[in-house]
Amino acid sequence: QVLLLESGGGLVQAGGSLRLSCTASGRTLSSYYMAWFRQAPGKEREFVAFISTGGGTTDYADSVKGRFTVSRDNAKNTVYLQMNNLKPEDTAVYYCNARMLLSTVDFWGQGTQVTVSS
Repeated sequence: QVLLLESGGGLVQAGGSLRLSCTASGRTLSSYYMAWFRQAPGKEREFVAFISTGGGTTDYADSVKGRFTVSRDNAKNTVYLQMNNLKPEDTAVYYCNARMLLSTVDFWGQGTQVTVSS
């Protein structure tokens, strides 16, 4: 069982920045692929960013490429999402996701709210 806790959300003006953190307990994150998803009101949860176990491979949704950066510090059991040049359409609850290689089991955090005002 992996327990994930997101933090760092808040209210920011358009053009501003936030850094989200996802800290794990119960298991070391170094064996898990990690991802960020988000869900806006009335919309389905959507993929935002992915990072491989060692951090050497990342992937992003087209809507955030060039603005968001995902990283991880396995020594701290933490994954980060640096969000720059935020837009009102980035407003959503952001969730951290963990999945072990060859597994179909997903672990989710409780989410952190990001609100971008225009």
